[in-house]
Amino acid sequence: MLLAGLALLGGCADRHSIEVGAIPDDYRTRHPITVGEAEETLDIPVVSSESRLPSASRDRISHFATRFLRSGSAAIRVLLPSGSENAGAAELASRDVIRTLRREGIKADRILVQPYRTAGFNGPSPIRLSFATLKAATERCGRWPEDLGDTHENKNYFNFGCASQQNLAAQIADPRDLLEPRGLGEIDAERRTNMLSDYRRGAATSSDRSNTESDYDW
Repeated sequence: MLLAGLALLGGCADRHSIEVGAIPDDYRTRHPITVGEAEETLDIPVVSSESRLPSASRDRISHFATRFLRSGSAAIRVLLPSGSENAGAAELASRDVIRTLRREGIKADRILVQPYRTAGFNGPSPIRLSFATLKAATERCGRWPEDLGDTHENKNYFNFGCASQQNLAAQIADPRDLLEPRGLGEIDAERRTNMLSDYRRGAATSSDRSNTESDYDW
């Protein structure tokens, strides 16, 4: 009878351990990196006396065009102010915008020119470039739902690891890599043929070491 009672108590202890161990206590679980749609924008200021863009603005557009091409987005929008004092100047300057985008390799059918209302906008209304893309991010950090002084369970606090997750998400060049693996790149057929030939002859199949490599054999 005593042995049966101990066995029952032991079974209860095991179930209790499983329940406690199933509770997630990992900052990656509390602050997961998610992939969602976001809009990248660039505002190009245009004053009423301008008819062309300065070189600094063209450089910013070139950099933005590079980001657009890397994103894989279908189209880039060029939004021109409508009803503002500098609307005429923005119309003339938009030619430089489109010319710069085309020079960076963006086809004309991927450039959409549209007006936007400027009601309530203070100062010269800018030409706005935008495109939709995917962005990796976490939820907002800085939340403290529990008392930090309550450490009797020896667990990290709720906000722990949130900033690290945000920094990691910001370093991801292509958020699509989190959704699915990339396909294999093209194989160097010439290199593969040379390696098979060396293997059949019993020669070394590795490439020659570069003279620029660091030597740690001190």
